[in-house]
Amino acid sequence: MAPSPAPAAETVQAALAAWDALLGAPRVQRDAATLARYASSTGSCGTRPLAVLRPATTAEVAGVVRVAGRHGLPLYPLSTGRNWGYGDACAVGDGQVIVDLGSMNRIVEVDAELAYAVIEPGVTQQQLSRHLLEHRLPLWMDCTGAGPDTSLVGNILERGFGHSPYGNRYANVAGMQVVLADGDIVETGFGHYPQAKAARLFPYGLGPHLDGLFTQSNLGIVTQLGLWLMPQTACVNHFICRLELHGRVGAVVDALRPLRLDGTLRSIVHVGNDLRVLSGGGVFPRELADGQAPLSAAVRLALRQAAGVGAWTVSGALYGSRAQVAAARGALRRALAAVGERPQFLDEGKLALGDRLARLLGGAAGRRLRAKVELGRALFEMNRGVPNGRFLAGAYWRRRGGLPPGFPAGANPALDNCGLLWVSPVLPLRGADLLAVYALAEPIFARHRFDLFATFSMINERSLGGVLTVAYDKEDADEVARAKACYQQLFDAVMTAGYIPYRVGLQSMDRLDNGDDAYWRTVARLKAALDPAGILAPGRYQGRG
Repeated sequence: MAPSPAPAAETVQAALAAWDALLGAPRVQRDAATLARYASSTGSCGTRPLAVLRPATTAEVAGVVRVAGRHGLPLYPLSTGRNWGYGDACAVGDGQVIVDLGSMNRIVEVDAELAYAVIEPGVTQQQLSRHLLEHRLPLWMDCTGAGPDTSLVGNILERGFGHSPYGNRYANVAGMQVVLADGDIVETGFGHYPQAKAARLFPYGLGPHLDGLFTQSNLGIVTQLGLWLMPQTACVNHFICRLELHGRVGAVVDALRPLRLDGTLRSIVHVGNDLRVLSGGGVFPRELADGQAPLSAAVRLALRQAAGVGAWTVSGALYGSRAQVAAARGALRRALAAVGERPQFLDEGKLALGDRLARLLGGAAGRRLRAKVELGRALFEMNRGVPNGRFLAGAYWRRRGGLPPGFPAGANPALDNCGLLWVSPVLPLRGADLLAVYALAEPIFARHRFDLFATFSMINERSLGGVLTVAYDKEDADEVARAKACYQQLFDAVMTAGYIPYRVGLQSMDRLDNGDDAYWRTVARLKAALDPAGILAPGRYQGRG
């Protein structure tokens, strides 16, 4: 995005004075340390904000927007600023005013009978999970592997996905509260009828369904939404299938597709290559690799054998009554047996047995088994809506200092100087397409000398969401340049091949428009109608206008 002309100093001072009066000076920050923190990015493309505002209520957000409109200053809202790999806490361009909604962290309502919550943008995965546990509510939320301190609303508005049967997260939203660019406050769905009984139960409301306009957009600031929760089930089993040969993954995906389509597999199923699994448990083995990247085939094989990891790992969870889970286990076994593979199932009893056995074994064998048990427990927690930061380890793969002390507590890849870029294509739920995307990506990563981490997740019954990771050393200028080049070539390649990403990083916001594209012209018309002065997040998901 081309930089906007810098506003006049007197304009900035007048706006800051107005925000000081509205929020109080401590919640209007422009000191160098704060601005530098918000400019930190895993993508080496950080942008420096003009100031950081911290409203605590929807009314304050509306007031912030009105001041911005009067003075013509651009705002960039964020929930908690942990959009790892896609922009972190940075705005699209320099000189935008960050509106940090992290102080808006109220769990407004939880209805245990009808299984929903109403939350603000600052509510984190850990906060809602603990609320459900502490109040002994028979409900689970869906969570992602991005860490306990990430915002639920922020991820949902990016149309992110998690792990459970409610993992297609945006599909489980009912009703939003949105502040528009003129300060008007809109309740979507039935929410604008004060007497509505089903505002959080029937998402579409009456008339045009507006909610989608406020996801992956810059048309408004979402300050509240209703989120459906999953009733706890009597039984949960986690399954893992280890594939020794790369070429087998296509047949396995095709074998599982009917089970995803018919509802046997209700959770999101993840298919990760060896490096994706290995990077979740450690960092780049510089000594073993003699400092050379990417890992050689021999070193990669040795790491796989030591960790008991295959070329690909397929994993997911089964939910329901004991009889339902038993039936699903049988269907899964039969489907995989037909292509020569066999799943392993984990439950709490097996994990407890593994823990006891690890203590009895002791030594290196005991440590290896204990590590597997700990991974199994983390997966079980994720399946039941308890976030675990250990899955952020992949962001630290090329970081020279490795994992920080106390990891994963307080992990922040942007502030920890991690290099991380994600390209996230969506493809048909077919093995041939997975192999095609992998074959497209592999030579690009090799050309730029990076390890290819790849995960393909069955995000709904008919599509795979890919995450192809460029992890790099931010302290090596040459590696930074190669990472950016690798990302750009990969992004262009998947777009050209028709595997369009489901979300993009800041560095790709200006590459979404095909040129003569009626879709983006329509988005521009909406932007002109709702935000004619371009106050809200200029450059974010708006094409070329």
